Amino acid sequence: MKVLYILFLLWHIANGDEHTHTYKDREQVVLWMNTVGPYHNRQETYAYFSLPFCAGTKVTIGHYHETLSEALQGVELELSGLDITFKENVPAQQFCAIELDEQSYKALVYAVKNHYWYQMYVDDLPIWGIVGEIDGDNYYIWTHKKFDIGYNGNRIVEVNLTAENKEKLVPNAKIPFTYEVNWKKRDIKFEDRFDKYLDPNFFQHRIHWFSIFNSFMMVIFLVGLVSMILMRTLRKDYARYSKDDDLDDLEKDLGDEYGWKQVHGDVFRPVPHLALFSALIGAGHQLTVVTLAVIIFTIFGELYTERGSLLSTTIFIYAATSPVNGYFGGSLYARMGGRLWIKQMLLSAFLLPVLVCGTAFFINFIAMYYHASRAIPFGSMIAVMSICTFVILPLTLVGTVLGRNLAGQPDYPCRINAVPRPIPEKKWFMEPFIIIIMGGILPFGSIFIEMYFIFTSFWAYKIYYVYGFMLLVFLILMIVTVCVTIVCTYFLLNAEDYRWQWTSFLSAGSTALYVYLYSFYYFLFKTKMYGLFQTTFYFGYMALFSLTLGIICGTVGYIGTSFFVRKIYATVKID
Repeated sequence: MKVLYILFLLWHIANGDEHTHTYKDREQVVLWMNTVGPYHNRQETYAYFSLPFCAGTKVTIGHYHETLSEALQGVELELSGLDITFKENVPAQQFCAIELDEQSYKALVYAVKNHYWYQMYVDDLPIWGIVGEIDGDNYYIWTHKKFDIGYNGNRIVEVNLTAENKEKLVPNAKIPFTYEVNWKKRDIKFEDRFDKYLDPNFFQHRIHWFSIFNSFMMVIFLVGLVSMILMRTLRKDYARYSKDDDLDDLEKDLGDEYGWKQVHGDVFRPVPHLALFSALIGAGHQLTVVTLAVIIFTIFGELYTERGSLLSTTIFIYAATSPVNGYFGGSLYARMGGRLWIKQMLLSAFLLPVLVCGTAFFINFIAMYYHASRAIPFGSMIAVMSICTFVILPLTLVGTVLGRNLAGQPDYPCRINAVPRPIPEKKWFMEPFIIIIMGGILPFGSIFIEMYFIFTSFWAYKIYYVYGFMLLVFLILMIVTVCVTIVCTYFLLNAEDYRWQWTSFLSAGSTALYVYLYSFYYFLFKTKMYGLFQTTFYFGYMALFSLTLGIICGTVGYIGTSFFVRKIYATVKID
């Protein structure tokens, strides 16, 4: 089973689709009907024939899912039954008719009232259309579909749909449906056929460029600020501590020692909830690698042009990088003296999959109640659980064993005291909770504008394709997160509070809190979404997005802070 899934995903990534995208003259071209749903609720979709539409005379193949990722995304493909052959025009002709009984009439009126739109595919090129329109107190549907298909050699490079012939919805009326096909030669290259769906005016807006420039300047400012303040402050600290080393014991006792050196015996103490902490750090390493890999593959491979390829690539890379999770989580757990390594390994392997699958399956029950196409088939659930059991778990085990044996020995520059040092009282703004809340503001500010474009591409009708921008913003986010977390940790240690591990992780991860709060603003003021299904879908998956972003930021912040803490304590002479 494991080998089959790996081969399946590899095959899909390499080929993208089962079709060759080449046609001979008079060869059949399949028009696939996908979904239908309210325009303002993009994710609330239903099977096309859930409305009382009718199919053509061609023999139906029935619905099927080409890939696992399409099944998870709710892609329902059904044969339209329309007779379309390569380079052969079809004059306007009727292909079916429906009689509007009471149930059909109410269904179509409801669809027109809620601005239902539908999606189809020709040679993997998406086509969209509107079911009908309202004119006063009357409801109309479009009954004629005019397809203008462009070709270049033996490939299809363009598809346009024009809806014509309004028919008034009247109970017990008989409504015929017609279509026509016009083939036109185009100079569009096959590699560029997807460009018409992209919106350069939206993504290359001046605000977008300004946000990148603003974030870049923030990075330069923060790096300079951290370097200047910390190096000058640390230089003074080193000078003071060196002077203290020259004093005898009596003078030291009479002196007024304070600062981060005083907690050297506790700063590397194992953290509370060690198994959870190491599992989060391991998952953060893996998610960071997955994010960078997917962005880079999308930049060079343009995965957004192939239906389901982006999700398939993500699933494959996540499963393949499971040893990264096990290695870093297992080594950290071993260095801090953890004994129950199997428990920690299971937590690392299943922490994120359980959260994602649990949320997805909960939303799935609501989708099933609505009979929406977003409902995940039972077979796809079994496939996901099989990947977790037969791929992710063994690879995480391998990584954990390697991490424990290769990097599991403690190598701290300071010995750990047997008895924890009391944490002195400090001002309210130096408390870990305040530092955690404040730590995510600047990192969120560096990605604030980009969040709007990402949200719009996922929750509206824009295709996100500027992954070069995304890579740059992601790197900027990482640098800003590290700089801010180092400053926060320095202030915490200088207040003689050695609880820096969880504080550094959570202060960097609090960026996710501001992203999730921003999602409320976006939902209320930038969309017209409505209904239980869409609301649950939106806030459920936004919670997952924010959580994974928080784990990534928290891990990056902890890595940078850990290096900083080791560096400063390794360069100070401690008796």
